[in-house]
Amino acid sequence: MATKYEFITEMSKKTGMTRSDCELALSTILDQVETNLKKGKKVTFAGFGTFQISKRKKRKGVDPRTGAKIDIPAAKVVKFKPSKTLKDKVNKRK
Repeated sequence: MATKYEFITEMSKKTGMTRSDCELALSTILDQVETNLKKGKKVTFAGFGTFQISKRKKRKGVDPRTGAKIDIPAAKVVKFKPSKTLKDKVNKRK
């Protein structure tokens, strides 16, 4: 697992920017992704993938501790669809 700290450290090494500048850049990107998703907009990074909001309907479930039936409320969930480029890189295809 990579942490935010590790991403910032690696960004700093690769770009020559200070850690604080890298932290600001990463925070700004993540804030913009969050803001756009809250507005219901898709966020696409070419060659990486697309983040979007999907609605999950209300449904019945079972509490695993008690076995009691419960209602699970409707919710918005974030979905990520990787690009073909990212899939190929992860699977080491060219």
